[in-house]
Amino acid sequence: MSNKTNVRFLALSAVIAALYAALTYAAAMLNLAYGPVQLRFSEALTVLPAFTPAAIPGLAVGCLIANLGSPLGMVDWVFGTAATLLAALGTAAVSKIQYKGLPLLAPLPPVILNALVVGLEISCLNGDGAFTWSAFTLANFGYSALTVGLGELAVCLVLGLPLVVLLEKAGLRKMLAASQL
Repeated sequence: MSNKTNVRFLALSAVIAALYAALTYAAAMLNLAYGPVQLRFSEALTVLPAFTPAAIPGLAVGCLIANLGSPLGMVDWVFGTAATLLAALGTAAVSKIQYKGLPLLAPLPPVILNALVVGLEISCLNGDGAFTWSAFTLANFGYSALTVGLGELAVCLVLGLPLVVLLEKAGLRKMLAASQL
Protein backbone atom coordinates (compact mmCIF):
# COMPACT_ATOMS: atom_id res chain seq x y z
CA MET A 1 0.00 0.00 0.00
CA SER A 2 1.19 3.48 -0.77
CA ASN A 3 1.25 6.19 1.87
CA LYS A 4 -1.73 7.85 0.19
CA THR A 5 -3.71 4.60 0.38
CA ASN A 6 -2.68 4.07 4.01
CA VAL A 7 -3.86 7.55 4.92
CA ARG A 8 -7.20 7.00 3.15
CA PHE A 9 -7.66 3.66 4.89
CA LEU A 10 -6.87 5.18 8.29
CA ALA A 11 -9.10 8.20 7.66
CA LEU A 12 -12.04 6.05 6.59
CA SER A 13 -11.54 3.77 9.62
CA ALA A 14 -11.50 6.81 11.89
CA VAL A 15 -14.70 8.23 10.36
CA ILE A 16 -16.46 4.88 10.82
CA ALA A 17 -15.21 4.65 14.43
CA ALA A 18 -16.46 8.16 15.16
CA LEU A 19 -19.86 7.47 13.58
CA TYR A 20 -20.24 4.21 15.49
CA ALA A 21 -19.36 5.83 18.82
CA ALA A 22 -21.60 8.86 18.21
CA LEU A 23 -24.58 6.76 17.19
CA THR A 24 -24.11 4.50 20.21
CA TYR A 25 -24.00 7.48 22.55
CA ALA A 26 -27.21 8.76 20.89
CA ALA A 27 -28.85 5.41 21.64
CA ALA A 28 -27.48 5.56 25.19
CA MET A 29 -29.31 8.85 25.76
CA LEU A 30 -32.50 6.88 25.04
CA ASN A 31 -31.37 3.98 27.31
CA LEU A 32 -31.06 1.68 24.29
CA ALA A 33 -27.30 1.10 24.05
CA TYR A 34 -26.41 -1.09 27.02
CA GLY A 35 -28.15 -3.94 28.80
CA PRO A 36 -30.24 -6.97 27.89
CA VAL A 37 -32.27 -5.17 25.22
CA GLN A 38 -30.05 -3.12 22.92
CA LEU A 39 -31.14 -1.08 19.95
CA ARG A 40 -27.85 0.58 19.02
CA PHE A 41 -28.39 2.61 15.87
CA SER A 42 -24.66 2.21 15.29
CA GLU A 43 -25.11 -1.49 14.59
CA ALA A 44 -26.51 -0.58 11.17
CA LEU A 45 -22.89 0.27 10.29
CA THR A 46 -21.86 -3.35 10.83
CA VAL A 47 -22.68 -3.99 7.16
CA LEU A 48 -19.78 -1.75 6.07
CA PRO A 49 -17.10 -4.50 6.00
CA ALA A 50 -19.01 -5.82 2.97
CA PHE A 51 -17.88 -2.66 1.18
CA THR A 52 -14.45 -1.84 2.61
CA PRO A 53 -11.88 -3.55 4.84
CA ALA A 54 -11.33 -0.16 6.52
CA ALA A 55 -14.63 -0.77 8.32
CA ILE A 56 -13.17 -3.69 10.29
CA PRO A 57 -10.82 -1.68 12.53
CA GLY A 58 -13.21 1.28 12.37
CA LEU A 59 -16.08 -0.70 13.87
CA ALA A 60 -13.88 -2.34 16.51
CA VAL A 61 -12.36 0.96 17.65
CA GLY A 62 -15.77 2.67 17.51
CA CYS A 63 -17.25 -0.07 19.68
CA LEU A 64 -14.41 0.23 22.18
CA ILE A 65 -14.90 4.00 22.39
CA ALA A 66 -18.67 3.57 22.73
CA ASN A 67 -18.28 0.94 25.43
CA LEU A 68 -16.14 3.28 27.51
CA GLY A 69 -19.53 4.67 28.56
CA SER A 70 -20.97 1.26 29.41
CA PRO A 71 -22.09 0.70 32.99
CA LEU A 72 -20.46 -2.75 32.74
CA GLY A 73 -17.01 -1.19 32.42
CA MET A 74 -14.01 -3.22 31.40
CA VAL A 75 -16.02 -6.38 30.80
CA ASP A 76 -17.96 -4.62 28.06
CA TRP A 77 -14.77 -3.13 26.64
CA VAL A 78 -13.41 -6.64 26.14
CA PHE A 79 -16.52 -8.68 25.26
CA GLY A 80 -18.32 -6.02 23.21
CA THR A 81 -15.24 -5.07 21.24
CA ALA A 82 -14.35 -8.71 20.60
CA ALA A 83 -17.90 -9.42 19.38
CA THR A 84 -17.80 -6.44 17.04
CA LEU A 85 -14.36 -7.31 15.67
CA LEU A 86 -15.34 -10.94 15.03
CA ALA A 87 -18.64 -9.83 13.49
CA ALA A 88 -16.85 -7.38 11.18
CA LEU A 89 -14.51 -10.14 10.02
CA GLY A 90 -17.53 -12.42 9.49
CA THR A 91 -19.35 -9.74 7.52
CA ALA A 92 -16.35 -9.28 5.25
CA ALA A 93 -16.21 -13.06 4.74
CA VAL A 94 -19.88 -13.45 3.79
CA SER A 95 -19.96 -10.32 1.62
CA LYS A 96 -18.98 -12.35 -1.41
CA ILE A 97 -22.27 -14.24 -1.16
CA GLN A 98 -24.71 -11.99 -2.94
CA TYR A 99 -28.26 -11.96 -4.15
CA LYS A 100 -28.92 -9.71 -7.14
CA GLY A 101 -25.56 -8.06 -6.55
CA LEU A 102 -26.27 -7.23 -2.90
CA PRO A 103 -24.44 -8.73 0.10
CA LEU A 104 -27.70 -9.52 1.90
CA LEU A 105 -26.01 -11.86 4.41
CA ALA A 106 -23.87 -8.97 5.72
CA PRO A 107 -26.06 -8.40 8.82
CA LEU A 108 -25.98 -12.04 9.94
CA PRO A 109 -22.53 -12.21 11.59
CA PRO A 110 -23.26 -9.19 13.84
CA VAL A 111 -26.62 -10.63 14.88
CA ILE A 112 -25.21 -14.07 15.66
CA LEU A 113 -21.99 -12.95 17.35
CA ASN A 114 -23.60 -10.23 19.45
CA ALA A 115 -26.33 -12.62 20.55
CA LEU A 116 -23.75 -15.19 21.63
CA VAL A 117 -20.93 -13.03 23.02
CA VAL A 118 -22.91 -10.16 24.54
CA GLY A 119 -25.58 -12.64 25.63
CA LEU A 120 -22.86 -14.55 27.50
CA GLU A 121 -21.54 -11.33 29.02
CA ILE A 122 -24.95 -10.26 30.30
CA SER A 123 -25.80 -13.73 31.58
CA CYS A 124 -22.74 -13.56 33.85
CA LEU A 125 -23.97 -10.51 35.75
CA ASN A 126 -24.96 -11.06 39.37
CA GLY A 127 -27.78 -9.24 41.17
CA ASP A 128 -25.51 -6.25 41.80
CA GLY A 129 -24.61 -5.97 38.12
CA ALA A 130 -21.06 -7.25 38.64
CA PHE A 131 -19.57 -9.74 36.19
CA THR A 132 -18.93 -13.16 37.65
CA TRP A 133 -18.77 -16.56 35.97
CA SER A 134 -20.67 -18.04 38.92
CA ALA A 135 -23.77 -16.04 37.92
CA PHE A 136 -24.00 -17.87 34.59
CA THR A 137 -26.95 -20.16 34.02
CA LEU A 138 -28.13 -21.64 30.77
CA ALA A 139 -31.54 -20.01 31.24
CA ASN A 140 -29.97 -16.56 31.74
CA PHE A 141 -27.77 -17.10 28.71
CA GLY A 142 -30.72 -18.16 26.55
CA TYR A 143 -32.76 -15.15 27.60
CA SER A 144 -29.86 -12.71 27.18
CA ALA A 145 -28.82 -14.14 23.82
CA LEU A 146 -32.43 -13.94 22.62
CA THR A 147 -33.01 -10.34 23.70
CA VAL A 148 -29.65 -9.07 22.44
CA GLY A 149 -30.05 -11.03 19.20
CA LEU A 150 -33.57 -9.71 18.58
CA GLY A 151 -32.46 -6.12 19.18
CA GLU A 152 -29.51 -6.61 16.84
CA LEU A 153 -31.73 -8.25 14.24
CA ALA A 154 -34.22 -5.38 14.39
CA VAL A 155 -31.53 -2.74 13.84
CA CYS A 156 -29.79 -4.73 11.12
CA LEU A 157 -33.05 -5.37 9.25
CA VAL A 158 -34.61 -1.92 9.66
CA LEU A 159 -31.43 0.14 9.21
CA GLY A 160 -28.62 -2.17 8.06
CA LEU A 161 -30.22 -3.77 5.01
CA PRO A 162 -31.53 -0.45 3.66
CA LEU A 163 -28.00 0.92 4.16
CA VAL A 164 -26.62 -1.97 2.05
CA VAL A 165 -29.07 -1.14 -0.73
CA LEU A 166 -28.39 2.59 -0.50
CA LEU A 167 -24.60 2.16 -0.55
CA GLU A 168 -24.74 -0.26 -3.45
CA LYS A 169 -27.04 2.02 -5.46
CA ALA A 170 -24.80 4.98 -4.68
CA GLY A 171 -21.92 3.05 -6.25
CA LEU A 172 -19.84 2.95 -3.07
CA ARG A 173 -18.27 -0.42 -3.90
CA LYS A 174 -16.97 0.95 -7.21
CA MET A 175 -15.81 4.18 -5.61
CA LEU A 176 -13.88 2.31 -2.91
CA ALA A 177 -12.31 -0.01 -5.46
CA ALA A 178 -11.25 2.97 -7.57
CA SER A 179 -9.57 4.61 -4.59
CA GLN A 180 -7.80 1.32 -3.74
CA LEU A 181 -9.21 1.07 -0.21
